[in-house]
Amino acid sequence: MLVAGFPAGSFQTNCYVVAPAAGEACIVVDPGQGAVEPLEELLAEHRLTPVAVLLTHGHFDHTFSVAPVCDGHDVPAWIHPGDREMLADPMKGLSAQATAMFGGRLELREPREVRHLDDGAALELAGLTFTVDHTPGHTPGSAVFRTPTEDGVEVLLAGDTLFAGSIGRTDLPGGDFAQMQVSLRDKLLVLDDSTLVLPGHGPTTTVGRERASNPFLQDLGDARAPAKGRGL
Repeated sequence: MLVAGFPAGSFQTNCYVVAPAAGEACIVVDPGQGAVEPLEELLAEHRLTPVAVLLTHGHFDHTFSVAPVCDGHDVPAWIHPGDREMLADPMKGLSAQATAMFGGRLELREPREVRHLDDGAALELAGLTFTVDHTPGHTPGSAVFRTPTEDGVEVLLAGDTLFAGSIGRTDLPGGDFAQMQVSLRDKLLVLDDSTLVLPGHGPTTTVGRERASNPFLQDLGDARAPAKGRGL
């Protein structure tokens, strides 16, 4: 399996491509701000042809370039319906401070084709199988994607649900700390310790490493306060 990526834009959002091997079809995950040019360079470097874009959630630092990428390659975007409205109206997911930064206006548009993600679905894309897990908390429609490698280790495209040493913030519109804890406990901590985590920001990690050292995972029984973790 080929997995490659780069941090895009001022938010340094990780954009990934996943393919069975170089020279084959691929999926693109979270093409954010400023992602178009480096993505095209990465596709050319590995001779990859996109067949779909998967979005972990609707915040614009993860979706900013989805329309030009999808429409430029004539492929669909997949997003959970809980976050779809943010594709065209990103202000719905922004804090008051961020909204003021953009003068109260930030207009984007949907790609020509948008498909909905369902919890537990198995997407057969680019010769690979991606299992969809709905993980609300950071946003209502947050989702993560799992796919196995040839040696049996799972790769988890975690978006802003889990980071190395942190979790996604839950103090933005639509965020919910109690839901985040349930998502982490029931969808991520049940995975094998060897699972490779590719987060939406920052370095890669593993489920085992986060289980042992991530302070947000040590006591999932306290759902009283919003998490001021990472993300937009």
